[in-house]
Amino acid sequence: MLYRYNPDLKKEGKNPFILDSKEPSIPVVDFLKGETRYTSLERTFPDRVDGFRTAFDIYARERYDRYKKMAEDK
Repeated sequence: MLYRYNPDLKKEGKNPFILDSKEPSIPVVDFLKGETRYTSLERTFPDRVDGFRTAFDIYARERYDRYKKMAEDK
């Protein structure tokens, strides 16, 4: 996630937190399936990989939503 924080903007009455990342265009699970470091989980923990992916999807969505809210607040 890309963001910037500029405390000088607060002096101008603007939000110092700027979110540069766009909302994800593909589901997190699809992204994870394309990454070798995450597909290795299928071999290591085949019975638990779906739970890992679901938990990470929730985490990533909540994190993006939190940053988006921070960027919208003043």
